Amino acid sequence: MSAASIRGLSESEEDRAFMQRRVSIFALAIGGVVLGFWLYRVVAALVVGEPVIGDPSVGWHLAAALCFLAPWILMRKKARSAEFVSLAEMGALTSGVLAISIAAFYLSPESRPDFVLLLALTNLILGRATFVPCTGQGTLVFVVIFGTILLVTVYMGTLRIDHEQWSTLYPQLSALEPHRAALYATLEIGAWWLITAVLATAIASVIYGLRWRARNAEELGQYKLEEKLGEGGMGVVYRASHAFLRRPTAVKLLPPERAGADNVRRFEQEVQLTASLTHPNTITIFDYGHTADGLFYYAMEYIHGLDLAGLVGRSGPQHQGRVVDLMLQAASALVEAHGIGLVHRDIKPSNIMVRLLHQQGDAGDCVKLLDFGLVKQTRSEGGIELTDEANLSGTPQYMAPESIKNPSSVDARVDIYALGAVAYYLLTGTHVFGGATIVEVCSHHLHSRPESPSSRCGRPIDPDLEALVLECLAKDAADRPQSALELKRRLQACQIPGWGPEQAQAWWAAHGDAARPAMVESDDSRPMTVEVRVDSRMA
Repeated sequence: MSAASIRGLSESEEDRAFMQRRVSIFALAIGGVVLGFWLYRVVAALVVGEPVIGDPSVGWHLAAALCFLAPWILMRKKARSAEFVSLAEMGALTSGVLAISIAAFYLSPESRPDFVLLLALTNLILGRATFVPCTGQGTLVFVVIFGTILLVTVYMGTLRIDHEQWSTLYPQLSALEPHRAALYATLEIGAWWLITAVLATAIASVIYGLRWRARNAEELGQYKLEEKLGEGGMGVVYRASHAFLRRPTAVKLLPPERAGADNVRRFEQEVQLTASLTHPNTITIFDYGHTADGLFYYAMEYIHGLDLAGLVGRSGPQHQGRVVDLMLQAASALVEAHGIGLVHRDIKPSNIMVRLLHQQGDAGDCVKLLDFGLVKQTRSEGGIELTDEANLSGTPQYMAPESIKNPSSVDARVDIYALGAVAYYLLTGTHVFGGATIVEVCSHHLHSRPESPSSRCGRPIDPDLEALVLECLAKDAADRPQSALELKRRLQACQIPGWGPEQAQAWWAAHGDAARPAMVESDDSRPMTVEVRVDSRMA
């Protein structure tokens, strides 16, 4: 287990040095406390005339203190690798807990060694959660290790108590057999340890989260993070401002716990591909980089508006003229992407933003296409290593049949299918197909004929527009519009009056006051992007 996986931190020099300092301080603190109690026991025993040399618990108590002090001794003056720090701490704590458990095993039953050991390990794990930065998941590793040692020691130690002593400690349970008595004592201690586990995990998660947020605010250099906008599988998006330009910006971060080699590659791929697109209906990238401790980020334009899911959420099914206008702009962005051999593969309402654009005294809806994290390159040139073609990727409600059956063979027509599904959603307020599971939704895309939008919403829809939407949703890619350019021309041919700049301004005046970006999918009730490894059938 690597240091990064336990800590949830990147293995930068700054993080390594910081972690070494904190582990050393914690080791000195806990080791010093245990050693202090050992000295107290020795002095007290000498004062009252009790034997010290032959008492096994005293010897194991000293061994535990030395184990806890070991990381401080090893890392006091010399820089150590992150891996060494992690392994040294885990080894020292585990051996120290074993030693202190054996010491408790030899205590007399009257001193209640079970609760003495519980108190010692509770202070240890809570102290570690406070002193040493670690994710909640990493803290659970230590909770499980310490808890296992604790419960085994309590069970075995209780079995050593004879019936007369047990009757004195638990008179109400004096009739129990030894194994049942030991089980009772173990369950009682286990209940208290569960409370400790919850508290330690919560403390570690809160402190780690606060440190991560503070680090983001301090180390993103020219960008000041202001508000979290959303979170998805490939990053967290914050509203930010440039320190000098005062320009509103959205910053997407790759959290340290997700910064594996594959995710970093895909994160870099996303920003490189998006930055290569210059169409006004594609999101604009301003900057890209990583902090000193390995936190990857990129800055993009801030869209004060709504994604299409928010649009429907505000006012239900949209005007047919507006649907044509929105789809026309999205198709225009895809014309450029497809023209250089890029297939988006995750077209969905939450990846299409819209805002009110004021230009030369006029105003109207302006679409921005987002999130090229699942893009596929259909041409060999470019030198960018792209999403693994052996994986089934996308959002179930917007996946074309061929992307389910044979994801390695998809082309630009999967985006045409997805855009048709988005248009269907805008016209009806519902997804083309629903289902209780991903498998059921995918099965519908493969085999079910979509209900016409007019039948679904119970109102007439322009025949040309309805026919185009259903044509985009054809099971056979050959039956769909064969390019984004063809789709754009077909949309331009749909003459639907009743929507223009005046209607757009009126809609935003009525519904757009609380508009806020939704750059990354964060609402669990909305469609979720999934990736399935076809070779292992694991979602």
